[in-house]
Amino acid sequence: MANEPLHEGAGYAHGTAENVHQMCISIVPIFNHLGDDELREIVGSTVPLKYTRGETIYSAGERSDRLYIVHQGRVKIYRLSENGKEQLVRILGPGDFIGELAVFQTTVHDSYAEALEKTEICSLGRDDLQRFLLKYPSISLRLMNEFARRLDESEKQAASFATEPVDTRVAMYLAELADTAAANPIRLPMTRKDLASHLGTTPETISRKFADFEDAGWIRQLGQKEIEILDMDALLLH
Repeated sequence: MANEPLHEGAGYAHGTAENVHQMCISIVPIFNHLGDDELREIVGSTVPLKYTRGETIYSAGERSDRLYIVHQGRVKIYRLSENGKEQLVRILGPGDFIGELAVFQTTVHDSYAEALEKTEICSLGRDDLQRFLLKYPSISLRLMNEFARRLDESEKQAASFATEPVDTRVAMYLAELADTAAANPIRLPMTRKDLASHLGTTPETISRKFADFEDAGWIRQLGQKEIEILDMDALLLH
């Protein structure tokens, strides 16, 4: 269930709300190419929302008619199987968004969105988003690029689940995370439970594979979430 909109003063300093909202819009790939005047126009149609850790942003079965953009914090998107098992879809951070399918048709959510920490969101309604897509066609192109990227990501994940053993999936995830973060040590963006859900295994298996990789001298665990990769080639080629 969507939270109540933030009012000026409820989390934003007086006189700075518009600037904060514009910062939210400007970090989104589908909008960040627009000029200041165009960004301000979009900002005028956004609704700011604020959530605490563990709070539900929306649930499966609820009407999907808004675009949700993460300004600060992190959001977990997941589905529930018939037996109630959670399947992680993705983790959203600042600049990420969800709900874009509502642009094309009135539908309902097939997943759940939950704040993993204190989170601020800019929300844009379906009618307003459609109006901006018609007025600024470049947004449509950026949106289609995002659809293509997510489809490619989903297909790769499905192929990995079907063909790769779990130790390879874990190794590939660490390598991709290191490449994206361009840092070493790397920090896991989710709990081991969520990582297990994302990779189609169990938290116990994740911990066991990390221990195996560490015993082999390929990684060093610096805590529950920090991992230093010592030998990337061996990790990927084992």
